[in-house]
Amino acid sequence: MRRNEFLLAPLIAALTALAVFTSSLVTAAPIRAEEFTCRGTVGARTVDNLRVPDGATCTLKGTKVKGTIKVERRATLFAYGVRVIGNVQAENARKVVVARSSRVGGSVQVVQSGVAKVRGSRINGNILFDDNSGLNVARRNVVGGDVQAFQNTGGVRIYSNRIDGNLQCKQNSPRPVGDHNVVQGNKEDQCRRF
Repeated sequence: MRRNEFLLAPLIAALTALAVFTSSLVTAAPIRAEEFTCRGTVGARTVDNLRVPDGATCTLKGTKVKGTIKVERRATLFAYGVRVIGNVQAENARKVVVARSSRVGGSVQVVQSGVAKVRGSRINGNILFDDNSGLNVARRNVVGGDVQAFQNTGGVRIYSNRIDGNLQCKQNSPRPVGDHNVVQGNKEDQCRRF
């Protein structure tokens, strides 16, 4: 009996160590991307995700965002020469400006907000202006997807863009204005003559 116990002792110790190691794997916290809260000005630095909180103003100059920018209620974003891997998303924001050779890997989506301007930038996804009360401008951009303007009441101006998808405008009042857009897809509804 003692001989069997002597032989089993190393096996029991190994199994105990394995159980401890396995339980540490199960209880380890998942790695999460950090969210940077922006108030004020941020220069040429890299962050994971970026949030402009309620009522704040954030100015980005040459900033790289490895995730998404979210602009919250009554907040303002000025993004100049930025590199965003994900999207720029705003809902109920005061103002969103993406300009000066910015590059967005996803889409720029401004919904139920005030002013929205995308100028002189590369957007790999879509530009969406939806139900905004201020002036919406898309000018001199290269857009990999669609440019869409729906139900805006502050005016829409769409000029000199290269759009690989469609240009779609519906139920905007006043009617959008624009010209000199090169559209690979269709020009639809209120924008069909742009």
